[in-house]
Order: sequence, then structure tokens, then C-alpha cells
Amino acid sequence: MRSKPQANKERVPLLALMTVFLRVGLSSFGGSTAAWLYREIVQKRGWLGEDGFLTALTFSQVLPGANPVNMSIYVGSMLRGALGGTVAAIGMVGPAFCVILAMGILYARYGASDLGHAVLGGLAAAGAGVTLSIGAKLASKVRKIVPVVIALTIFAAVGVMHWPMIPVVLVLTPLSIGIEFYSERRRTKP
Repeated sequence: MRSKPQANKERVPLLALMTVFLRVGLSSFGGSTAAWLYREIVQKRGWLGEDGFLTALTFSQVLPGANPVNMSIYVGSMLRGALGGTVAAIGMVGPAFCVILAMGILYARYGASDLGHAVLGGLAAAGAGVTLSIGAKLASKVRKIVPVVIALTIFAAVGVMHWPMIPVVLVLTPLSIGIEFYSERRRTKP
């Protein structure tokens, strides 16, 4: 189930792919990465549509490894094949590695200071705000009740009741797939 970039778009240059993921890798931390990628890939450049982005986001979250790296490999591969996936992953990981290394050195030196705590608190708040913003935008596009119920159930189980994520996902994933499969069969039956 591999979706293609929009038909009216020309082939995405590798340099453009590298630049986008380089910029996102440098400017986003934690959960805000998906929001920045959405802005760059869907809103600014139109490389993927909403459905294509949601598919990429879903795959990146299901696959083992870091979600932003998975997302870069998936999107890069979709747009330019294996070379595109490699270029996008390098763009995402390289600068982030350097920034984290520099921040680790700064944290070791200044982390216990009040300024260090204030900076980290501000970064966390900004990341949470951007993530909530993109979550609200994407949630407004959902027109079915079942995905909303499943998402709220996962949030309640993992976020509120602190159940372990793996068993929750192992139970709810087949359940949501089954419900969608059954719903689709009912819609297509004559």
C-alpha cells in the first residue's frame, strides 16, 4: 500500500529532500517533529497529501526505532526510492546528533542552574504546544467515530492509567483493524 506523491509534481530533488529533513532535524525536538514535517511536506511543498502523511506517520509509529527517523526513511523512499530514504535519514539524524551532543555538553556544565531549567522547560512547552496543534488539525479531519474511540482508549489506558503501551497496542491494533475491515465490507456489499 504505497502511495505516490501528487501526480502534478515533478520528481523531488535529493538536495531539496536533504534540506527539508536537515531543517526539521535542526529545529524540532521530541514530539514536535511530526508537526514540522507536516508543515514542510504537506502544507509548504505538497509532496504528500493528508492521507499520505497520515499513512507515513502511522507506519513510522508502528515500526521499531525512532519515529522521526522512520518517517524520514519512509517519506524519502516514497519520493525518491532507497537513495531518497538514505538522504532523508541522514538529513534528519546528522544535525540532531550534533545538536544533542552540544546540548549534552552544555547541560553537563549548566544543567543545574536556574537558567538551564528554564530553557528546558521552555523547550518542553514549545514541543508540547506544536504537537497539540498538529494533533488538533489532524483530528479535525477524522470523520469516523471508531478511530476517535480507539485513540481515546489508548490515551486513557497509557496516559491516564499508566498501563504498559505494548499490551495495549497488541490488543487494540487487531481490534481496530477488524472493525475497519468489517465496516469496509459492509459499505461495499451490494
